Amino acid sequence: MDLLLPNKISGQKGEILREARQVTIIGANGAGKTRFVNHLVEQCGDQAYRISALRALFPVEQEEQSLKGSIGERFDKFNRNMQQVVNTAKSEFDKLTYVMMIDEFRSLMNFKAHQLMHEEMEFPKTKLDKVVKMWQEVFPKNKILRENGKLLFATEGQTDKYTALRLSDGEKAVLYYLGAVLYAMDDAVIFVDDPETFIHPSIMHTLWNVIEEIRPDCTFVYSTHDINFASSRIDNKCIWVKDFNPERMTWDYEVLQSSNNLSDSLYIDLLGTRKPVLFVEGDEEHSIDSRLYALVFPEYTIKPLGSCNKVIESVRSFNDLQGLHHLDSWGIVDRDRRDDKEVAYLRKKKILVPNVAEIENILMLEGVIRAVARHRHKNEHDVFNSVKRAVIKNFDNEIKQQALQHTRHRVKHDIELRIDMKFRNISALEDHMIDLVNEINPRGIYEMLCREFHVYVQKKDYDEVLRVYNQKLMLTQSGVAGLVGLKSREEYIKAVLKILKGNGRDAQDIRVAIKQCFGLEQPMGDNSIEASPVETHESTLSK
Repeated sequence: MDLLLPNKISGQKGEILREARQVTIIGANGAGKTRFVNHLVEQCGDQAYRISALRALFPVEQEEQSLKGSIGERFDKFNRNMQQVVNTAKSEFDKLTYVMMIDEFRSLMNFKAHQLMHEEMEFPKTKLDKVVKMWQEVFPKNKILRENGKLLFATEGQTDKYTALRLSDGEKAVLYYLGAVLYAMDDAVIFVDDPETFIHPSIMHTLWNVIEEIRPDCTFVYSTHDINFASSRIDNKCIWVKDFNPERMTWDYEVLQSSNNLSDSLYIDLLGTRKPVLFVEGDEEHSIDSRLYALVFPEYTIKPLGSCNKVIESVRSFNDLQGLHHLDSWGIVDRDRRDDKEVAYLRKKKILVPNVAEIENILMLEGVIRAVARHRHKNEHDVFNSVKRAVIKNFDNEIKQQALQHTRHRVKHDIELRIDMKFRNISALEDHMIDLVNEINPRGIYEMLCREFHVYVQKKDYDEVLRVYNQKLMLTQSGVAGLVGLKSREEYIKAVLKILKGNGRDAQDIRVAIKQCFGLEQPMGDNSIEASPVETHESTLSK
């Protein structure tokens, strides 16, 4: 849906966000964020659907009038139509559970009526069925039971059954959001106030990814001052509300390309309790680094900086200032053509370097390919073996060119190290330069690399080929997209990201494959960067 933003304090008219599907509104307390959201709600009219776990669980005495199509309106309608059983629920949470139970009752009665008339009808799947299934996926040890017209809850291994009154606020919030979103009207603009409230950080990102997946027809507009949540949204428009003029009803705000592209001043304004930072290469519009790593390392704030040099420098500077912000910082750079010594040095400086040449190669890891193939219901062995043959064949055809590029990198690196010395005078520098070619021996390096690369081909060593093969067209040339039933490189990338967003078994396998590629020890179910990746990295260098 198109969203018309309000006018600015500067006098500029508000722009239109075309076909917005995910919008995050951020700003410090007192910046006018709530009134900004209220303005958008008014602009959306009957398509506006507003939810808040805080208001749902703890209603104020003077509740604002319910929006059309809201849970409150549905509850009132059911009460009017069922006067013989009037419900007196006060909170929106209780009203939602009542609405779901009435829907359940009506569906079952309708099914029974068809059965009595000997009419064929599939057993109904209700909204409550969907909520129960998703809620138990979030809390696998807890069960929702339907007994005597009530919702009861039980914990695995215990016989005690209890009502929603004994649920924690976090459990209630998850139940509320799952149910409330299902009742939004078609193509609604769902406004979510403080989506992080009551939700534990370990499940927050996954929960909202799941919720967005079940309502792909809707636009989600989140209002938050929590940078942790803002940074977790992928491919969204981020609106930074800075100030508000109540007399003219205008705002000072900025539309950012992504919540991961926040300025330094915004960090100072908002962060407070930030997550540790993971600096990466690339940018939001043209590279996949930040989108991929945000899903692989969800507990980190991903900050794309463009070049590898900026990543390296930012990690150093950020960690030097830990006394001010108490946050840990890491970086990720492509391996490119770095040799083992360069990689080991970077890893000691908290710069993660993968055991593949570049970001595209990460998507070509065996574990990633197999997971995508399984997800697409293809034979993972056939798909991977076909990709492996294609990649090694293409590498074999480019060995000389690849060896030359690796040689050029090593020569450049060696020259920079050797020039960065102290000399008594210009003559000493000239003498040193004359001997450089013989000392570095570029032809010897080139011939050695050609021999090594030929061995990789002969042994069909796919992992080693990925480690040294810099080829931006690899995804296309390998044919991996077509083999898993997709049309293009872009569709394959989107498929990987969608699987990771879904957070199922295939997503876990992809995360394991990628983290192992960085040399990180990765127990199943643990999504954190280990505290000692340097030792793990270095242990792999001798293999």
